[in-house]
Amino acid sequence: MRKAKPKKRIVLPDPIFSDVKVSKFVNHLMYDGKKNTAYTIFYSALDMVKSKMTTEETALEIWKKALENITPQVEVKSRRVGGATFQVPTEIRPDRKESISMKNLILYARKRGGKTMADKLAAEIMDAYNNQGGAFKRKEDMHKMAEANRAFAHFRF
Repeated sequence: MRKAKPKKRIVLPDPIFSDVKVSKFVNHLMYDGKKNTAYTIFYSALDMVKSKMTTEETALEIWKKALENITPQVEVKSRRVGGATFQVPTEIRPDRKESISMKNLILYARKRGGKTMADKLAAEIMDAYNNQGGAFKRKEDMHKMAEANRAFAHFRF
């Protein structure tokens, strides 16, 4: 490679839970640099989740379990061999897995019907926790696609 790899930036933990994962999620959720607004949305969504769910787990544990449920293990990448383009299933790096799951959760929360973003996010978190909803379906589709193209796994990079 001509250029050096960019250094990984250190993400500081969030103020309430002191968790780096929460900060990363809020960074994905944020629009136009409005981090306080994003934090407000996230924390109010967790409050809604806690009030609606009847488990003994904390809201943060529910959110982490929901993220775990929608985290894909494999994805397909296009690879050109000869004149044909194959969809080659590849495993995903751990940091990319986390990023994909967060982005999918936020994407499907935004697409959802509801009053506020906090409502939508809370509903999507609860759906992901119960293995349903748009983000979970996206993960299942990724896995099905990889399974269908398993024959091309020997073309891996």
